[in-house]
Amino acid sequence: MAEDAVANWKGWEPLESRKDITRAPEVSVLVPVYNVERYLAQCLDSLLAQTFDDFEVICINDGSTDGSRQIIQSYLDDDQRFCVIDKANSGYGDSMNRGLALARGRFVGILESDDAYEPRALELLHDAIVSNKADVAKADFYLYWSEGEERLEPYGIIPASLSGKTVYPVREGKEIFAAKPSIWSALYRRSFLEGEGIDFLPTPGASYQDASFNFKVWSCAKRASFLDERVLRYRQDNESSSVNSPSKAYCVMDEYAEMENWLHRHPELADDLAPVLARMRLNSYLWNYDRLSPDLRKPFLDRARVEVARDRELGYLDPGEIGPVKRAVADALVDHPDRLAASRKNGAPEGGVMGTLKECLALGGPGLVARIALSKLGARRG
Repeated sequence: MAEDAVANWKGWEPLESRKDITRAPEVSVLVPVYNVERYLAQCLDSLLAQTFDDFEVICINDGSTDGSRQIIQSYLDDDQRFCVIDKANSGYGDSMNRGLALARGRFVGILESDDAYEPRALELLHDAIVSNKADVAKADFYLYWSEGEERLEPYGIIPASLSGKTVYPVREGKEIFAAKPSIWSALYRRSFLEGEGIDFLPTPGASYQDASFNFKVWSCAKRASFLDERVLRYRQDNESSSVNSPSKAYCVMDEYAEMENWLHRHPELADDLAPVLARMRLNSYLWNYDRLSPDLRKPFLDRARVEVARDRELGYLDPGEIGPVKRAVADALVDHPDRLAASRKNGAPEGGVMGTLKECLALGGPGLVARIALSKLGARRG
């Protein structure tokens, strides 16, 4: 660990040293921090409000230049469960890996510093992971807006087929791979993460680094418990968040390269999950493309085209699996990228039947519409 990693723990002893001199908590909560002074107190207060209190909080200060470090200090001074890693700015992935290396709890939670837990978050997650002897406990969350009139909107991250269930192995519940990689509304068994070698891609300055971590977890978890309860407020109005930074969309390609590398290192998973990964890639690349500014779109599409073409050649984009419309979109991306670009000039296509019809007309004209209609009719008859 770098020399600049220190903690406020009984007189500023190095964070590493306290592993041997203090009782390990049940849960370690990792809080990555970078220039988030506006929201940090609300985040840390939500930990103080937890009904479950056997936890430590490891704040990983990634070289913040605003008042974030001073805010952290006030919690260090008042509550010995809080500690901090201070380090030069090196990015989210490296921050999280440092936190994982120093976590002492049986279980690990992740709380982004602009989000906030609901009061029973750790209690609910801990009860689920222990009672079900799971590697992971995963819950739903709220979308949260604090600007103007405060607003909460249930997200519905847990697929209906998994709701309230314990699944094993998790890769058999493939619906979870299609869900948003919301790694922070979950609790992980630390021995599981360490045993499988699951960590983050430490690319400096990158974003979307929860994507490959999420994939590794679901690909290897032997048992997971899924809760309908909403345990977290996921902030939508932080302009500096990666979700609001379209220029960082290229980073998602590095994450998918890491997922491919993971399957290469785990060939026993490849037959089952390579098609799943291909479908994830197509959906994720389209979502990111729709958010890009016009000057960034062509180079992104050129790179995406190569990767999607390879997935199609390997047979991973079967229309029977992804549907004829999504396959038509993939074909246009590979064979007629100019048509795809024109159809999405103003962002994602409209939803509903009319939106799908307009998209298909733009991508392949009446002939494509007719072929898709016949395909769906045949599927119904079958």
